[in-house]
Amino acid sequence: MVAAGGTGGHLFPAFALAEELGRRGHEVDLVTEKRAERYGANFPARKVYYVSSATIGGRSPMALAKTGSTLAGGLISALRMHGEAKPAAIIGFGGYPTLPPLIAAWLRGIPVAIHEQNAVMGRANRLLARFASRVALSFEPTRLLPEGAKTKARMTGAPVRDAVLALAGQAYPKLTAGGKISLVVFGGSQGAQYFSDTVPAAVLALPPEIRKRLSLVQQCRQEDLNRVGAVYGEAGVDAELNSFFDDLPQRISNAHLVISRSGASTVAELAILGRPAILVPLPHALDNDQLENATRLQQAGGAWCFPQSDLTSARLADEIVRLLRDPKILGNASEAARNCGMADAVEKLADLAGEVAAGR
Repeated sequence: MVAAGGTGGHLFPAFALAEELGRRGHEVDLVTEKRAERYGANFPARKVYYVSSATIGGRSPMALAKTGSTLAGGLISALRMHGEAKPAAIIGFGGYPTLPPLIAAWLRGIPVAIHEQNAVMGRANRLLARFASRVALSFEPTRLLPEGAKTKARMTGAPVRDAVLALAGQAYPKLTAGGKISLVVFGGSQGAQYFSDTVPAAVLALPPEIRKRLSLVQQCRQEDLNRVGAVYGEAGVDAELNSFFDDLPQRISNAHLVISRSGASTVAELAILGRPAILVPLPHALDNDQLENATRLQQAGGAWCFPQSDLTSARLADEIVRLLRDPKILGNASEAARNCGMADAVEKLADLAGEVAAGR
């Protein structure tokens, strides 16, 4: 069984592991939360279970009581779920929805492991590390790894889906004088509004000779599609907008430059695909995990990291012009990003899952 929070950042690596375990002849169940339905519709699982959970947020007695009641209900339903599913092991991928199923598994004597996608261990995983027999890591070192978990830790890397691995060998597209420029912009469920506010104005500020060559793909919130599309339409920019792209890995692979947030799955996929990116970490994120992720890729030479507060439309336009006018910079960044990719991460994680299930 794999357990994950309801965002793509948690579900995509769980998806990748489920694909690999399926190839090895194992049946896999998924336990998650209701908001995962958007991402989990084609999840390679025998069955999908939903449990109630809650973020540990407010400190008032009423808020804590409500959170405790919700988690207790999730724990009871997770205990029943494990009695039905009888998993050989459960692998958690972070997010508070993983607390009830992993703790319930530990109570039932089912082997538990966790995987941390980010360069900073998330709060749910820090709580769960004491129950896990193995802790799989994507970055070395990983900040805030509990002292007691260090002897259980193993570096596997961040697994990516088959749809990404299938594109791993594609060469960086040649950027020719006068040719089309492919720009891909996405921000995930929490970050798309900033790009809807900032990128259109940046595109309008580009020199006409660059703007007319753009082929732009941008993920926007549903409520922003019309206003963003209107700006690009008036400017005569070739733009395709949607609130969700099923084929985003292919679009990233086709890109000369990506502009995005720096969640763990995004950084892992950029590295596997070898595509240069302007990364804008989600501000005020707990423990600055996105900043840590982006910084690691920037230090390797595969990306450029900017705080959201510093990246105005004018500055973004300047950065785009600087990069597009020197294709060598983009080519070098593409190679540096690719050198960070760990294409065998999913195999290493599946090996670890097998060891956990076998009690080794």
